[in-house]
Amino acid sequence: DSVASRGLGDVYKRQILKGVRMIICFIGLGNVGGKLANNLLENNFQITVLDKDNKLMEKFKLKGADTAQSIQDLVIIADILITCLPSPKICAEVLESKGGIIDTIQKDQIWIEMSTTEDGQLKRHASLIQQKNAIALEAPVSGGCHRAATGNISIFVGGSREGFDKAMPVLRCLGRKILYTGDFGSASVLKVITNYLATVHLVALGEAWTIASKSNLDLAKTFKGIAASSGNSFVHETESQVILNGSYNINFTMDLVEKDVGLFQSLATKLGVELEISPIVLDIIKDARKTFGDRAWSSMVVKRLENKHNIKFRAEGYPEELVDYEEKSLGYEI
Repeated sequence: DSVASRGLGDVYKRQILKGVRMIICFIGLGNVGGKLANNLLENNFQITVLDKDNKLMEKFKLKGADTAQSIQDLVIIADILITCLPSPKICAEVLESKGGIIDTIQKDQIWIEMSTTEDGQLKRHASLIQQKNAIALEAPVSGGCHRAATGNISIFVGGSREGFDKAMPVLRCLGRKILYTGDFGSASVLKVITNYLATVHLVALGEAWTIASKSNLDLAKTFKGIAASSGNSFVHETESQVILNGSYNINFTMDLVEKDVGLFQSLATKLGVELEISPIVLDIIKDARKTFGDRAWSSMVVKRLENKHNIKFRAEGYPEELVDYEEKSLGYEI
């Protein structure tokens, strides 16, 4: 087949001309997965997708993707099989069910887990995949949904170095900064740590904005001051903007942030480490989820303090939703 007829990305042209044929299949088209899969389409890959939401599948079909009706349909054709799912429970269903990935994967196929999931489950899945002489990689992402949409998100990759090298032409179309973390499991632990740190600062920002508001500070100038100070963070530069707008639209929901902090706390418990801040942050997130609902934007955790003190963190000129204006480019290993 010609490069044009197969519709594969430019990064594969040299490989295709040498007779290498790569087929990519993607399971999970949610907030993050849909954006990652779309990056593959924008890089001229022909992909096949699967999601329980038929409307999302139809949307991707209109964009040029093929669709599948079952996991078996994907595994039959896949060289690389990517999963990006919202919870450990759903990951287990997709991997472990009869006719699931573990049941049907074949020798030399590559499975890339891009979900943020539980460490023990992840390693168990990888072991079962490897027992079938297939390649297992974990590749959780970090940097926000707005960067996932442009392919400028960061990716942590754990697994064999050989598998990483084989998958790199695809990974560099999904993200910008790509870190090989070592053995399988290391990337997911690192991702859980970074998610926890982001959530801690989000909760702290709620308190910071409360004191700024009660002190009658100009919140637009406060935003600039924090951004120019040692108290700055990626979370402030991004989430504070949609908080000040009032939309809170960070494209990440309360149930997911509770899952992430819960994974961090579970890991600490497993390691026999008694933490001080994590249990408090988890309780705050649980209360926010109970108050605002599972699908409320995670940045609405600061609204607990707005409501409690009858104040609003608002300033003019901030966006309703974040957009990544950084120029797109192929990813690279850091």
